[in-house]
Amino acid sequence: MVHPIVMNKEERFMLNSMIGAIESGLIYALMALGVFITFRILDFPDLTVDGSFTTGAAICAVMSVNGYSPILAVVCAFLGGAAAGVCTGLLHTKGKINGLLSGIIMMIALFSINLRISGKPNVSMSKVENLIFNEVSVMVVMIVFVIAVKLLLDLFFKTDVGLSLRATGDNARMIRSFGANTDTNIIIGIALSNGLVALSGALIAQYQKFSDNGMGIGMIVIGLASVIIGEAIFGARSIFRATLAVILGAIVYRIIIALALRVEWLDTSDMKLITAVIVIFALVVPYMRKVMNQRKLAQKRTKEMLAAIESVQAGGGR
Repeated sequence: MVHPIVMNKEERFMLNSMIGAIESGLIYALMALGVFITFRILDFPDLTVDGSFTTGAAICAVMSVNGYSPILAVVCAFLGGAAAGVCTGLLHTKGKINGLLSGIIMMIALFSINLRISGKPNVSMSKVENLIFNEVSVMVVMIVFVIAVKLLLDLFFKTDVGLSLRATGDNARMIRSFGANTDTNIIIGIALSNGLVALSGALIAQYQKFSDNGMGIGMIVIGLASVIIGEAIFGARSIFRATLAVILGAIVYRIIIALALRVEWLDTSDMKLITAVIVIFALVVPYMRKVMNQRKLAQKRTKEMLAAIESVQAGGGR
Protein backbone atom coordinates (compact mmCIF):
# COMPACT_ATOMS: atom_id res chain seq x y z
CA MET A 1 0.00 0.00 0.00
CA VAL A 2 1.36 3.39 -1.06
CA HIS A 3 1.07 6.04 1.61
CA PRO A 4 0.52 9.66 0.48
CA ILE A 5 3.34 12.11 1.16
CA VAL A 6 2.32 14.39 3.99
CA MET A 7 3.96 17.83 4.08
CA ASN A 8 3.79 20.34 6.86
CA LYS A 9 2.89 23.98 6.35
CA GLU A 10 6.51 25.08 5.93
CA GLU A 11 7.23 22.44 3.28
CA ARG A 12 4.04 23.27 1.35
CA PHE A 13 4.97 26.96 1.39
CA MET A 14 8.47 26.15 0.13
CA LEU A 15 7.12 23.94 -2.67
CA ASN A 16 4.63 26.63 -3.75
CA SER A 17 7.33 29.30 -3.73
CA MET A 18 9.58 27.11 -5.93
CA ILE A 19 6.73 26.46 -8.39
CA GLY A 20 5.98 30.19 -8.46
CA ALA A 21 9.67 30.95 -9.04
CA ILE A 22 9.82 28.57 -12.02
CA GLU A 23 6.58 29.97 -13.49
CA SER A 24 7.71 33.59 -13.19
CA GLY A 25 11.19 32.58 -14.41
CA LEU A 26 9.67 31.20 -17.61
CA ILE A 27 7.77 34.45 -18.20
CA TYR A 28 10.80 36.62 -17.43
CA ALA A 29 12.86 34.39 -19.75
CA LEU A 30 11.20 36.17 -22.70
CA MET A 31 12.45 39.50 -21.35
CA ALA A 32 15.92 37.98 -20.82
CA LEU A 33 15.96 36.82 -24.46
CA GLY A 34 15.20 40.39 -25.50
CA VAL A 35 18.09 41.70 -23.40
CA PHE A 36 20.31 38.98 -24.87
CA ILE A 37 19.61 40.25 -28.41
CA THR A 38 20.72 43.82 -27.69
CA PHE A 39 23.58 43.20 -25.26
CA ARG A 40 25.09 40.02 -26.69
CA ILE A 41 24.05 39.90 -30.36
CA LEU A 42 24.07 43.63 -31.21
CA ASP A 43 26.47 44.76 -28.48
CA PHE A 44 24.08 47.69 -27.90
CA PRO A 45 23.49 49.06 -24.36
CA ASP A 46 19.69 49.43 -24.61
CA LEU A 47 18.01 50.86 -21.51
CA THR A 48 14.61 51.11 -23.22
CA VAL A 49 13.82 47.79 -21.50
CA ASP A 50 12.66 49.43 -18.25
CA GLY A 51 10.04 51.39 -20.20
CA SER A 52 8.99 48.86 -22.84
CA PHE A 53 8.32 46.18 -20.19
CA THR A 54 5.70 48.47 -18.63
CA THR A 55 4.39 49.39 -22.09
CA GLY A 56 3.53 45.76 -22.75
CA ALA A 57 1.88 45.39 -19.34
CA ALA A 58 -0.13 48.63 -19.77
CA ILE A 59 -1.40 47.75 -23.26
CA CYS A 60 -2.37 44.24 -22.18
CA ALA A 61 -4.10 45.43 -18.99
CA VAL A 62 -6.14 48.17 -20.71
CA MET A 63 -7.23 45.88 -23.56
CA SER A 64 -8.12 43.03 -21.16
CA VAL A 65 -10.18 45.31 -18.92
CA ASN A 66 -12.06 46.60 -22.00
CA GLY A 67 -13.05 43.08 -23.04
CA TYR A 68 -10.56 42.33 -25.81
CA SER A 69 -9.14 38.85 -26.37
CA PRO A 70 -6.17 38.16 -24.07
CA ILE A 71 -4.19 36.76 -27.02
CA LEU A 72 -4.90 39.89 -29.08
CA ALA A 73 -3.83 41.99 -26.08
CA VAL A 74 -0.51 40.12 -25.88
CA VAL A 75 0.09 40.53 -29.64
CA CYS A 76 -0.62 44.28 -29.42
CA ALA A 77 1.74 44.50 -26.42
CA PHE A 78 4.50 42.91 -28.52
CA LEU A 79 3.88 45.43 -31.32
CA GLY A 80 3.87 48.32 -28.84
CA GLY A 81 7.24 47.24 -27.44
CA ALA A 82 8.63 46.79 -30.95
CA ALA A 83 7.50 50.33 -31.83
CA ALA A 84 9.37 51.67 -28.80
CA GLY A 85 12.44 49.75 -29.96
CA VAL A 86 12.14 51.25 -33.45
CA CYS A 87 12.10 54.75 -31.91
CA THR A 88 15.26 53.97 -29.92
CA GLY A 89 16.92 52.59 -33.05
CA LEU A 90 16.00 55.67 -35.09
CA LEU A 91 17.34 58.01 -32.40
CA HIS A 92 20.66 56.17 -32.50
CA THR A 93 21.05 55.48 -36.23
CA LYS A 94 19.36 58.49 -37.85
CA GLY A 95 19.59 61.00 -35.03
CA LYS A 96 23.22 60.02 -34.36
CA ILE A 97 22.57 59.97 -30.60
CA ASN A 98 24.78 57.80 -28.42
CA GLY A 99 23.27 54.31 -27.95
CA LEU A 100 23.16 54.51 -24.17
CA LEU A 101 21.66 58.00 -24.23
CA SER A 102 19.03 57.11 -26.86
CA GLY A 103 17.84 54.25 -24.62
CA ILE A 104 17.66 56.55 -21.59
CA ILE A 105 15.69 59.17 -23.56
CA MET A 106 13.18 56.58 -24.75
CA MET A 107 12.89 55.06 -21.27
CA ILE A 108 12.02 58.48 -19.82
CA ALA A 109 9.53 59.19 -22.61
CA LEU A 110 7.84 55.81 -22.11
CA PHE A 111 7.16 56.59 -18.46
CA SER A 112 4.70 59.31 -19.53
CA ILE A 113 3.45 57.33 -22.54
CA ASN A 114 2.67 54.32 -20.35
CA LEU A 115 0.76 56.55 -17.95
CA ARG A 116 -1.24 57.86 -20.90
CA ILE A 117 -2.00 54.31 -22.05
CA SER A 118 -3.14 53.18 -18.60
CA GLY A 119 -4.90 56.41 -17.70
CA LYS A 120 -3.83 55.91 -14.08
CA PRO A 121 -0.77 54.63 -12.16
CA ASN A 122 -2.06 51.05 -11.93
CA VAL A 123 -4.75 48.91 -13.53
CA SER A 124 -6.31 45.91 -11.78
CA MET A 125 -7.46 42.85 -13.72
CA SER A 126 -8.78 40.93 -10.70
CA LYS A 127 -12.35 41.05 -12.07
CA VAL A 128 -11.38 40.10 -15.63
CA GLU A 129 -12.36 36.49 -16.31
CA ASN A 130 -11.01 36.22 -19.86
CA LEU A 131 -7.27 35.89 -19.13
CA ILE A 132 -4.78 33.39 -20.56
CA PHE A 133 -3.80 31.87 -17.20
CA ASN A 134 -7.31 31.65 -15.72
CA GLU A 135 -8.21 28.26 -17.18
CA VAL A 136 -4.86 26.66 -18.05
CA SER A 137 -1.68 25.70 -16.21
CA VAL A 138 0.87 28.54 -16.22
CA MET A 139 3.76 26.04 -16.17
CA VAL A 140 2.57 24.02 -19.17
CA VAL A 141 1.61 27.03 -21.30
CA MET A 142 4.85 28.89 -20.61
CA ILE A 143 7.11 25.86 -21.20
CA VAL A 144 5.52 25.30 -24.62
CA PHE A 145 5.48 29.03 -25.48
CA VAL A 146 9.06 29.75 -24.36
CA ILE A 147 10.41 26.72 -26.26
CA ALA A 148 8.52 27.88 -29.37
CA VAL A 149 9.95 31.42 -29.08
CA LYS A 150 13.45 30.01 -28.48
CA LEU A 151 13.31 27.77 -31.58
CA LEU A 152 11.94 30.63 -33.73
CA LEU A 153 14.81 32.86 -32.57
CA ASP A 154 17.33 30.11 -33.35
CA LEU A 155 15.88 29.79 -36.87
CA PHE A 156 15.80 33.57 -37.32
CA PHE A 157 19.49 33.93 -36.45
CA LYS A 158 20.32 31.38 -39.16
CA THR A 159 18.54 33.39 -41.89
CA ASP A 160 20.30 36.03 -44.00
CA VAL A 161 18.78 38.83 -41.90
CA GLY A 162 19.71 37.09 -38.65
CA LEU A 163 23.28 36.42 -39.77
CA SER A 164 23.60 40.03 -40.93
CA LEU A 165 22.31 41.18 -37.53
CA ARG A 166 24.86 39.00 -35.72
CA ALA A 167 27.65 40.26 -37.96
CA THR A 168 26.63 43.86 -37.22
CA GLY A 169 27.16 43.23 -33.53
CA ASP A 170 30.51 41.48 -34.12
CA ASN A 171 32.03 43.93 -36.61
CA ALA A 172 29.81 46.68 -38.03
CA ARG A 173 32.61 48.15 -40.20
CA MET A 174 33.28 44.82 -41.89
CA ILE A 175 29.61 44.11 -42.62
CA ARG A 176 29.22 47.61 -44.09
CA SER A 177 32.08 46.85 -46.48
CA PHE A 178 29.96 44.00 -47.89
CA GLY A 179 27.14 46.46 -48.65
CA ALA A 180 24.86 45.58 -45.72
CA ASN A 181 22.79 48.33 -44.09
CA THR A 182 23.87 48.23 -40.44
CA ASP A 183 21.35 50.93 -39.47
CA THR A 184 18.46 48.72 -40.58
CA ASN A 185 19.97 45.74 -38.75
CA ILE A 186 20.28 47.73 -35.52
CA ILE A 187 16.67 48.95 -35.77
CA ILE A 188 15.38 45.42 -36.44
CA GLY A 189 17.38 44.00 -33.54
CA ILE A 190 16.28 46.64 -31.02
CA ALA A 191 12.64 46.36 -32.19
CA LEU A 192 12.67 42.55 -31.80
CA SER A 193 14.35 42.87 -28.39
CA ASN A 194 11.83 45.33 -26.99
CA GLY A 195 8.96 43.40 -28.54
CA LEU A 196 9.98 40.35 -26.50
CA VAL A 197 10.42 42.52 -23.40
CA ALA A 198 6.92 43.98 -23.82
CA LEU A 199 5.55 40.47 -24.45
CA SER A 200 7.03 39.40 -21.12
CA GLY A 201 5.50 42.47 -19.45
CA ALA A 202 2.08 41.62 -20.86
CA LEU A 203 2.25 38.03 -19.60
CA ILE A 204 3.47 39.17 -16.17
CA ALA A 205 0.50 41.56 -15.99
CA GLN A 206 -1.90 38.68 -16.77
CA TYR A 207 -0.05 36.42 -14.32
CA GLN A 208 -0.20 38.97 -11.47
CA LYS A 209 -3.58 40.36 -12.63
CA PHE A 210 -2.47 43.97 -12.45
CA SER A 211 -0.30 46.51 -14.21
CA ASP A 212 1.70 49.22 -12.46
CA ASN A 213 3.53 52.15 -14.03
CA GLY A 214 6.65 51.40 -11.95
CA MET A 215 6.82 47.65 -12.55
CA GLY A 216 9.52 48.00 -15.21
CA ILE A 217 12.08 49.67 -12.94
CA GLY A 218 15.22 47.53 -12.73
CA MET A 219 14.16 45.11 -15.49
CA ILE A 220 17.39 45.71 -17.39
CA VAL A 221 19.40 44.51 -14.37
CA ILE A 222 17.18 41.43 -13.99
CA GLY A 223 17.59 40.65 -17.69
CA LEU A 224 21.37 41.06 -17.50
CA ALA A 225 21.48 38.88 -14.38
CA SER A 226 19.60 36.13 -16.21
CA VAL A 227 21.92 36.34 -19.23
CA ILE A 228 25.10 36.38 -17.14
CA ILE A 229 24.00 33.55 -14.82
CA GLY A 230 22.91 31.40 -17.76
CA GLU A 231 26.16 31.91 -19.65
CA ALA A 232 28.28 31.36 -16.52
CA ILE A 233 26.57 28.06 -15.66
CA PHE A 234 25.55 26.58 -19.01
CA GLY A 235 27.91 28.27 -21.52
CA ALA A 236 27.15 30.00 -24.82
CA ARG A 237 29.23 28.39 -27.57
CA SER A 238 26.40 28.46 -30.14
CA ILE A 239 23.16 30.35 -30.65
CA PHE A 240 21.10 27.29 -29.69
CA ARG A 241 23.05 26.84 -26.47
CA ALA A 242 23.14 30.60 -25.73
CA THR A 243 19.35 31.06 -25.96
CA LEU A 244 18.83 27.92 -23.86
CA ALA A 245 21.31 29.26 -21.28
CA VAL A 246 19.42 32.57 -21.09
CA ILE A 247 16.10 30.79 -20.43
CA LEU A 248 17.62 28.54 -17.76
CA GLY A 249 19.44 31.54 -16.30
CA ALA A 250 16.13 33.40 -15.86
CA ILE A 251 14.66 30.40 -14.01
CA VAL A 252 17.77 29.99 -11.82
CA TYR A 253 17.67 33.71 -11.02
CA ARG A 254 14.04 33.53 -9.82
CA ILE A 255 14.84 30.44 -7.73
CA ILE A 256 17.80 32.24 -6.13
CA ILE A 257 15.55 35.22 -5.32
CA ALA A 258 12.90 32.91 -3.82
CA LEU A 259 15.53 31.18 -1.66
CA ALA A 260 17.11 34.49 -0.63
CA LEU A 261 13.76 35.85 0.53
CA ARG A 262 13.47 32.83 2.84
CA VAL A 263 16.34 34.28 4.91
CA GLU A 264 14.86 35.81 8.05
CA TRP A 265 16.74 39.12 7.93
CA LEU A 266 15.89 39.77 4.24
CA ASP A 267 12.63 41.39 3.13
CA THR A 268 10.86 41.76 -0.22
CA SER A 269 12.09 45.37 -0.32
CA ASP A 270 15.64 43.96 -0.60
CA MET A 271 15.02 42.36 -4.02
CA LYS A 272 16.98 45.04 -5.92
CA LEU A 273 19.92 44.65 -3.53
CA ILE A 274 19.80 40.86 -3.93
CA THR A 275 19.75 41.30 -7.72
CA ALA A 276 22.80 43.59 -7.60
CA VAL A 277 24.70 41.07 -5.45
CA ILE A 278 23.78 38.22 -7.81
CA VAL A 279 25.00 40.20 -10.85
CA ILE A 280 28.29 41.10 -9.11
CA PHE A 281 28.80 37.47 -8.08
CA ALA A 282 27.99 36.19 -11.59
CA LEU A 283 30.48 38.64 -13.13
CA VAL A 284 33.30 38.22 -10.63
CA VAL A 285 33.30 34.40 -10.31
CA PRO A 286 33.89 33.63 -14.04
CA TYR A 287 36.64 36.28 -14.12
CA MET A 288 38.33 34.85 -11.03
CA ARG A 289 38.05 31.35 -12.51
CA LYS A 290 39.66 32.58 -15.74
CA VAL A 291 42.50 34.26 -13.83
CA MET A 292 43.13 31.10 -11.79
CA ASN A 293 43.17 28.92 -14.92
CA GLN A 294 45.62 31.30 -16.61
CA ARG A 295 47.84 31.26 -13.52
CA LYS A 296 47.83 27.44 -13.41
CA LEU A 297 48.64 27.31 -17.13
CA ALA A 298 51.52 29.77 -16.66
CA GLN A 299 52.90 27.73 -13.75
CA LYS A 300 52.65 24.53 -15.80
CA ARG A 301 54.50 26.12 -18.73
CA THR A 302 57.18 27.48 -16.38
CA LYS A 303 57.75 24.03 -14.90
CA GLU A 304 57.95 22.48 -18.39
CA MET A 305 60.43 25.15 -19.49
CA LEU A 306 62.62 24.68 -16.39
CA ALA A 307 62.54 20.90 -16.90
CA ALA A 308 63.59 21.36 -20.54
CA ILE A 309 66.44 23.70 -19.54
CA GLU A 310 67.65 21.26 -16.89
CA SER A 311 67.62 18.36 -19.37
CA VAL A 312 69.62 20.42 -21.90
CA GLN A 313 72.17 21.40 -19.23
CA ALA A 314 72.48 17.79 -18.08
CA GLY A 315 73.08 16.67 -21.65
CA GLY A 316 75.71 19.42 -22.16
CA GLY A 317 77.51 18.38 -18.95
CA ARG A 318 78.00 14.89 -20.29
